[in-house]
Amino acid sequence: MLMKAHHSIRTIARQLGRAPSTISRELARHTVRPDKPYDASLAGYRARLARHRSRRRSKLHPDSELFELVVYLLRKYWSPQQIASTLKAMFPDDTDRWVSHEAIYNALYVMPRGSLKKELIACLRQGNGKRRPRSRGTDRRQQIPDLVSIHLRPPEIEDRLMPGHWEGDLIIGANNRSAVGTLVERTTRLVILAKVDGTTATAAAVGFSDKLNQVPRSLRLTMTYDQGREMMKHAEITQKTGTAIYFADPHSPWQRGSNENTNGLLRQYLPKGTDLSVYSQEELDEIADSLNTRPRKTLDWRTPLEVYAEVLKKSVADPNTIQ
Repeated sequence: MLMKAHHSIRTIARQLGRAPSTISRELARHTVRPDKPYDASLAGYRARLARHRSRRRSKLHPDSELFELVVYLLRKYWSPQQIASTLKAMFPDDTDRWVSHEAIYNALYVMPRGSLKKELIACLRQGNGKRRPRSRGTDRRQQIPDLVSIHLRPPEIEDRLMPGHWEGDLIIGANNRSAVGTLVERTTRLVILAKVDGTTATAAAVGFSDKLNQVPRSLRLTMTYDQGREMMKHAEITQKTGTAIYFADPHSPWQRGSNENTNGLLRQYLPKGTDLSVYSQEELDEIADSLNTRPRKTLDWRTPLEVYAEVLKKSVADPNTIQ
């Protein structure tokens, strides 16, 4: 009506209490031909038609095969970023099967409440804030005999180009009465878990020695550990395995970053407050295998097991190349 009366866009906007740009867009959207004026009835019909037009179905619709694949990998504790990169590698020519890690997160959090949503979100790695020291307020420096500082470690270890250098730690179970030894190879990120009968230095020495001796001699050169008192018998480990042991500075987890990151991942399998003594070595090996077959961004989305197998093959072909 106002258009037919030849009112300007600004006049119409002022009378309707709208912005001039809103009126301009409405006229541009629903004016069929330049020689035919704006028709409010036709505009209303076209608006209702557009509103009811079906939207494109989400790639991660709960009924889709792609969603089932994502759920399968989430249940294996793969991160959304690992899943997104693997999908691109699996389907390089089919972009319809590509999704970003943000899309995976969104698909999970928009799901209706229920057991499936709770289960899948529990599969995501949870940020628990800063890691607390096992013994608060206790300075453990200089309590380990013959401690060799990380600052005396050969400099070539820092660049991670030479395999055979490990980072170690214990993750502690319920009431500080049980533990599992963790070892991470710095170059390949391969994870080894050791069953430890208790939290004593003797138990740690036996557990770590047994697992290190299963590694080829050329690939067990050094281990870097924190200053936990379970390493009081570190000389015994070195004697049994030939592995030199270096100690990080107190309260400096970044000096053993690979191991700290792995311990966070392991808490998805071995939650805090769990009695870790119930796990057999076979079960711990299965958990390690699950981590070692997950693609890693730092390895160009290859798995630690793939990279370690390449290193192992080279060491068998020519042992001098790994020394």
